[in-house]
Amino acid sequence: MASLLIRFFRVNLLFLMISFFQLSLQQPLCHKDERLALMQFKDNFVIERHASVDPFAYPKVDLWKSQGIDCCSWEGIRCDLYTGHVTSLDLSSSCLFGSINSNSSLFHLSNLEYLNLAFNDFNYSKIPYALGNLSRLAYLNLSYSLLFGQVPKEISKLSKLATLDLSFNLDSSYQGLLELKNPDLNSLIHNFTRLEHLDLSFVNIKSPIPSVLANLSSLTFLYLTNCGLFGKFPKAIFQLSKLEYLNVRDNWGLTGSLPEFHFSYPLKELSVANTGFSGEFPASFGRLSSLEYLKVRNCNFSGLLPSSLSNLTELTRFDICNNSFKGSKAPFLSNLTQLTIVCLGWNQFTFSEIPSFASLTHLHVLDLSFSHIPGQFPSWLVNLTQLTYLCLRNNMLEGSLPSSISTLKNLEAFDVGFNNLSGIMEFQTFFGLRNLKYLLLSYNTFSLSTKTIVNSTIPKFARLELGSCNLREFPDFLHSQNQLSILDLSSNNIPGHIPKWLLKMSAHLWWLDLSNNSLTSFEESSFVIPSSLSFLSLSWNFLTGSLPIPSSSQLILYNVAKNKFSGGIPPTFCNMSSLVFLDLSHNNLSGIIPQCLGNVSKSLWFLNLEENNFYGSIPETWEIGNELKMIKLGHNNLQGKLPRSVSNCKMLEYLDLSNNKIRDTFPSWLGVLPQLKIFILCFNGFYGAINGPESDLLFPKLHIVDLSHNEFEGTLPMEYFKRWNVMTNLDEGNTTYLQANSTFLLNNSTVPSHVLYTITITNKGKKMEYPKIFGIFTAIDLSCNKFEGEIPEVVGNLTRLQLLNLSNNMLTGPIPPALGFLTNLEALDLSHNKLTGRIPWQLTHLNFLEVFRVTDNNLTGPIPKGQQFDTFESSSFDGNAGLCGMTLSKKCDHSESKALPPSSTSEEDSGFLAEFGWKIVLLGYGCGFVVGVVIEITVFTRKPK
Repeated sequence: MASLLIRFFRVNLLFLMISFFQLSLQQPLCHKDERLALMQFKDNFVIERHASVDPFAYPKVDLWKSQGIDCCSWEGIRCDLYTGHVTSLDLSSSCLFGSINSNSSLFHLSNLEYLNLAFNDFNYSKIPYALGNLSRLAYLNLSYSLLFGQVPKEISKLSKLATLDLSFNLDSSYQGLLELKNPDLNSLIHNFTRLEHLDLSFVNIKSPIPSVLANLSSLTFLYLTNCGLFGKFPKAIFQLSKLEYLNVRDNWGLTGSLPEFHFSYPLKELSVANTGFSGEFPASFGRLSSLEYLKVRNCNFSGLLPSSLSNLTELTRFDICNNSFKGSKAPFLSNLTQLTIVCLGWNQFTFSEIPSFASLTHLHVLDLSFSHIPGQFPSWLVNLTQLTYLCLRNNMLEGSLPSSISTLKNLEAFDVGFNNLSGIMEFQTFFGLRNLKYLLLSYNTFSLSTKTIVNSTIPKFARLELGSCNLREFPDFLHSQNQLSILDLSSNNIPGHIPKWLLKMSAHLWWLDLSNNSLTSFEESSFVIPSSLSFLSLSWNFLTGSLPIPSSSQLILYNVAKNKFSGGIPPTFCNMSSLVFLDLSHNNLSGIIPQCLGNVSKSLWFLNLEENNFYGSIPETWEIGNELKMIKLGHNNLQGKLPRSVSNCKMLEYLDLSNNKIRDTFPSWLGVLPQLKIFILCFNGFYGAINGPESDLLFPKLHIVDLSHNEFEGTLPMEYFKRWNVMTNLDEGNTTYLQANSTFLLNNSTVPSHVLYTITITNKGKKMEYPKIFGIFTAIDLSCNKFEGEIPEVVGNLTRLQLLNLSNNMLTGPIPPALGFLTNLEALDLSHNKLTGRIPWQLTHLNFLEVFRVTDNNLTGPIPKGQQFDTFESSSFDGNAGLCGMTLSKKCDHSESKALPPSSTSEEDSGFLAEFGWKIVLLGYGCGFVVGVVIEITVFTRKPK
């Protein structure tokens, strides 16, 4: 009996336990007030398919009515199993369009722990400050949602956050809409001690990275791309023990270097591309054995790559393009058999041949551009059958391109431009490559044959570069290319008119380069530029008539230099709100320069109107905040005064007003331009004394100044000589070129570009043009004016000066011995003045002096002996009756020819001329020199070297 009772109680106890367990599994219905709050939130939005950029988006909230009254079962909703409170709301990619604010019923859901509203369109709303009241939030994702303005400080109260994603809130021009100023990044995250995932990509932070990030020991994911970050990156962040993903690319002001890795860290992705990171790769980098993705493109890294990189066997992407890495081999890469992307281009490699990557059978992308590779096109390359992108641009490859290239059936992009490939290239070699969209063959020495082409077999190209391929006509196959975006036919031998079909063949065409041909006209008499074009270059042809008319305000580059266009500038140019480059130079244009061009300067940064027949005054409407870096108005008939509004061009690096009829005093007020490097006012009617500066700022970055052929008078501008710091302290190691660097937005991509300055110097009456100027070049030309008085000793402080021309003035007194300190000087012209006394023996210290002229002065005594002075011809000293010396007909007597103090030879710069080849460049005679520009643009996101 007792055993039956015990069994009875056991059975009942088991039944009760099962019943209790079943009851516990029954989730309570959601709370009515929360259901109403969700419905009110839903009703505040319109369902629009375009509101989500996610191609898999669908309207989750439209399903709620059909899913019953229990909101815990609705799409995107999760509730607490015991309380029924809504704890998770995931409406990402739900096609929501409308505004959101702190009065939203969303904030009645006070138990939320997870909130994801990514991939919707909140119509430029501000992030609601009421988010700070959701104190239980551990996950917050507002990415890709068109939110605008300052990130509210209330978010910093969310101390339980493990994930915060505010990334990619962008406008239509791909600019970030959110900003972090108050709070700044440091204030925002200092409470987030549990943070694991942080993505603030495209949030405008514009501050250094706070060191507190290195204290977030749980951090696994850190994305701060394109945030305007600057300053030094804390090395300790690299060494966070759980960090797997680190991406700070596209922060150009961010600097730093890689630390030593003393342990094996879990990093899988590392990208510091497009930053100022520098230094060498440490050997310990090989300890990152989990690394799958490495991208350091467009940085300043240098040195040899360590062999320990062969330990990174999980690596699939290796992108080190556009740095200063050295070496002649890359053997470690052959061990990394998982690699799909290898980019080594734009470095200082000197490979004796293309490194063999035959073992990398998974390779999709190979970039070996600018690697000084000689020899034949390697046969093993055609065995990499998975290749989709092959770039061998700017090497020294020679011989013919093998027809076996047609075996790379997956190839989408092929670039062998700027090599020495020769022979006759049959264009139909590429017909078997049905996936080929980008074909770049420009600037080799082969002739491209396009005669035997059947249109139906040609791939549909998106980018086609056939510059300098010895074409003699527009290829007929272009008729069928209706997908083309970029077409380059520059530097061929194409004559005649531009056919109308060429500009109508593709609705996608935004880049057209027909420069350097023999084109004479347009088939259509009134040529209107297609609205799709963003880039148009017709320079260096023989085109006549009126300027081609833009039909769209989207044009970025308009270059018709070196033609025979006539007439004026149409008013339609004033509506080109995206224009960055405008070059109308070297034509027969006339009329008044439209005042409205000053209004276009908000986007414009390159304006070249030189060598035309423009008259009237210079536009006075240069707006504050403009982006202009170069203004070239030389060789016209401009009159009047230089407008004060030019001082609004705070980014200006280059100003050339030469060879006009401008009548004004010296514009000392332009000294406030902090970036001005080249300042040319020669051949005008500037007059009067050059008085003292109007402010403390005084042309702080000036490299080249030419005031020759004017009517300046008074003494030489001593106060300016004292403050031209670049000419005193210029870095001797600066071997870059004088150029303007900028970026512009093109098809939602940031495109870096640069403009090289050129210089034309008069050499014995003959103009000689040189296409590049090293950043160490400095020059002063004050010749052909009415300066008087003595040459101040302070000129000797300009120790980096390489050209000094004070000829054709009324200078008196002796040549200052302090000029002997100008040890980099290569041309010195003091002729046609009233100088007296002896030629200082200290000038024999000028070891690089190639030109020395003191003709027509009143100098006396012996010409110094030794060093460069033994190479100067007697004509350099003509017109000085009191001079004597071995090179003159008048010899010195015994008392005059006593040994001068010995000259010293500095070996510090002994390699200067040999290295840079400037013996001819600075052989300037007479008055004045002219400066010009050469423009080059790189489409791919990499900076040219």
